[in-house]
Amino acid sequence: MDLAYIPSPSTGVLHLGPVPLRAYAFCIILGVFVAVWYGNKRWIARGGKAGTVADIAVWAVPFGLVGGRLYHVITDYQLYFSEGENWVDAFKIWEGGLGIWGAIALGAVGAWIGARRRGIPLPAYADAIAPGIAFAQAIGRWGNWFNQELYGKPTDLPWGLEISAGANREAGIYHPTFLYESLWCIGVAFLVIWADRRFKLGHGRAFALYVAAYCAGRGWIEYMRVDEAHHVLGLRLNVWTAIVVFVLAVAYIVISSRLRPGREEVVEPERDKRAGGKAGNEADPEDDAAGDEDGTALLEALGDEPADVPTTGVPTNGAESPAKG
Repeated sequence: MDLAYIPSPSTGVLHLGPVPLRAYAFCIILGVFVAVWYGNKRWIARGGKAGTVADIAVWAVPFGLVGGRLYHVITDYQLYFSEGENWVDAFKIWEGGLGIWGAIALGAVGAWIGARRRGIPLPAYADAIAPGIAFAQAIGRWGNWFNQELYGKPTDLPWGLEISAGANREAGIYHPTFLYESLWCIGVAFLVIWADRRFKLGHGRAFALYVAAYCAGRGWIEYMRVDEAHHVLGLRLNVWTAIVVFVLAVAYIVISSRLRPGREEVVEPERDKRAGGKAGNEADPEDDAAGDEDGTALLEALGDEPADVPTTGVPTNGAESPAKG
């Protein structure tokens, strides 16, 4: 008899009248909110403007959701396109199934579009948002707890996860790999925050550190999982993905440090209409006023008084111009 274990929710859906509130979706939304909120604080601290992170997230988040779902459907196509399966289920994102690799890859494309529209370097934005993404992943993994999915091998440890019998799962006590990854992501976030403060990481290196650290944890956590997955040379596909992405992230840190040391001095250039003057050759009234004052001062210094210029008509040697009838 097990004296201690982590219970699983009996359901992942709460009905508010006819409206279903799904815990998985709520965890994803809460994670996005935290990522944008904390990313905004880091962006402002680096000299950026408030609201810029949210503006770019409008592009990055939808792209990321599509990318995450595409990766899941492609790598687990048998769940949707095998005999007896309903391919329409591939669109039911609220039932779970987001691949972080696809979410980051396509989300980066969306972020690039948003950053380009704002005239902002993508690496600087990625550095600011990196810890927030890790926190978002930590929160999002609890959606898997509500869905009773992504657990590990059977265990008798006191923190084992109780899983009830259901479709494609057997009742028992398993390793809570969702919890392992959630805690690992929190550690990754604090690692990036510390390293960024200690070493002044710039030009995308804080983001690369997040990627490398996440992959290091994802590799051993993925190895513990027992859900159906494709294998290559005896290892799960996601283990190989973690290894490859880890190597690429470390290589980026090393090469980038040599080519572009230090950190960006300006992360968000002023979007001023003036580029050597107002757009459309429009004069600035303050500049004109300053110029008039300078000219008057110059005349006074030369001993000449500035002539009075009438506001109407044509000057006639000091005579008042006749009004037009």
